[in-house]
Amino acid sequence: MSKMKILLKNGRVIEPSAGIDAVSDILIVDGIIEKMGARLSGGKDVQEIDLKDKIVAPGFIDMHVHLREPGFEHKETIETGTLAAAWGGFTAVCCMPNTSPAIDDASVIKHIAERARSVNDGLVDVYPVAAVTMGREGKYLTPMMELVEAGAVAFTDDGAPVESADVMRRALEYASMLGKPIIQHAEEVSMTKGGVMNEGFVSTALGMQAMPPIAEEIMVNRDIRLAAYAGARYHVAHISTIGSVESVRSAKRKKMPVTCEVTPHHFTLTDESVRSFDTNTKMNPPLRTREDVEAMKEGLHDGTIDVIATDHAPHSYDEKQVEFMYAPFGIVGLETALGLAITELVHKNVLTLVQLIEKLSVNPRRILSLPLIKFGEGEKANLTLIDPECEWIVDTQKFKSKSKNSPFDGWKLTGKAIGVFNKGYFLPT
Repeated sequence: MSKMKILLKNGRVIEPSAGIDAVSDILIVDGIIEKMGARLSGGKDVQEIDLKDKIVAPGFIDMHVHLREPGFEHKETIETGTLAAAWGGFTAVCCMPNTSPAIDDASVIKHIAERARSVNDGLVDVYPVAAVTMGREGKYLTPMMELVEAGAVAFTDDGAPVESADVMRRALEYASMLGKPIIQHAEEVSMTKGGVMNEGFVSTALGMQAMPPIAEEIMVNRDIRLAAYAGARYHVAHISTIGSVESVRSAKRKKMPVTCEVTPHHFTLTDESVRSFDTNTKMNPPLRTREDVEAMKEGLHDGTIDVIATDHAPHSYDEKQVEFMYAPFGIVGLETALGLAITELVHKNVLTLVQLIEKLSVNPRRILSLPLIKFGEGEKANLTLIDPECEWIVDTQKFKSKSKNSPFDGWKLTGKAIGVFNKGYFLPT
């Protein structure tokens, strides 16, 4: 990676927030867009990249990533996680607070920020999401104002729900005063304790202890009511059931500030995959039924689901190489997200490329009140370059992530990031 003068030629520039969708050259000098237009020339010292039939998009942001640092560096580090993000086409990630210590203190946020600036030339922006409660134990609220002042962009106890309705109400009220959303891992844990997969025909056939979809839906419905009462912004993490999508759709019809995200594995895989007993099919929320997968796609298509986020959850080889019931939940997702989204959504006419870019770049930033990326002379270049027709085979051993726990190893996908540009640095992927 190096700073340089770059001329991007013949790319299809898509900026959904400004309604831009046109072929254009882009001259970037010292990280700033100097010129845009047809048949540009940058001089003899310019690095020219031909992007004919390729896409130039506002840099992608994954608003749900587990970087594991501090505390679990054997799974992932800020360095390896942000490199994996860049390789997957993301120029920004939001890191979840289930670290050790949890992100419940300003000093942890400052540590993360310093580490993010010091690795990979600071190419990938890292936005910490702070815990709602101290230690993520669900009892006492964190010093939310102090955490926002330190750089927190939202609050969640992800990995665990905020179980207490009273604590959730107070959290929503305080977050509302600070202009930040509460992100909920929606799960009624009294119904899911000991569960390892979705409750349904497959769990019965396999004799597996199950997690019913109603456990997610009850929490989503409760929280929407609380958010309405508190006048607060509420975001559902990794939504997975028909009922949850319908609840969010209903809230949106009432003009409530309710948003949600879906992961690529929840719009791609079903609980039938668990028949393999591959621990890389074990995640929380669990893989659901084919009907749920179709509901995810419909929710993406009609705008009910705002964001595609990976819930990138690295685990070491040894942690996953155990019996299914003992394996930890979660898979890595940063390096397969775009390929799965283009393969399963764009090429199957669920979303257009413009709509996909909205869900990977524009909508997450709007939800988190982050500045939108703009194309125009004098703007900072923050770009994701995409080849929507590139065919490739997933090889987890080539992942930049420290962990390789993915159920998509060996899959043939269409669509890939071919480079990212941010802070004056270009990384071809």
